[in-house]
Amino acid sequence: MPDRTREFGKYGAHGIKGSEAVARQLDQLAGFISTPITQKRGLMARVNYLTRTPHARQAARAAGLTVTDRTLNAWLTGRRQPSKQNLARIEAAYVAVRRQNVARYLLRRLNSRGGTRVEIHPLNQSQVDRRFQRVLEYRTLNIRQWDTVVRAWAAGDLSALDEAWVDSIVDLGSQWGQYEYVSAVGFAA
Repeated sequence: MPDRTREFGKYGAHGIKGSEAVARQLDQLAGFISTPITQKRGLMARVNYLTRTPHARQAARAAGLTVTDRTLNAWLTGRRQPSKQNLARIEAAYVAVRRQNVARYLLRRLNSRGGTRVEIHPLNQSQVDRRFQRVLEYRTLNIRQWDTVVRAWAAGDLSALDEAWVDSIVDLGSQWGQYEYVSAVGFAA
């Protein structure tokens, strides 16, 4: 059984953790607002999303947006602009609330029909000396249970997401350690 990678990139390999690639793909499927928060349209869209319903306001407060209703109304009407610190809080709260809202839908879609096929693209070894390169190939894997992966992603818990991803790729057999770091992971819901 292979061990976890300890010194990734020591010989010049390039890639990202597989769990990070999965998080990026789930974020893409979540459909976040594409307009940057620094533009008025992006700010208004995020603040409206976070204040539309009492449930959304409660989730925003739980995610760290703890400003008064008066301040929120000033932002919505355009009388005041949030500080850089509050912009970061709004963005973090928006991402957290959006992930929570989309998680059930994604989980249902990813688990339907026996799971979802995942394409794993190996890490880039172009800068690695030939004697240290290993034979890596494009792999596919059908993940049948996404519960722990999506739950960790929705909570924003990167270590739990990493553990859930490793538990999923163990199904690759004795080569699973070669795919802890990848160049990309692709799947659709």
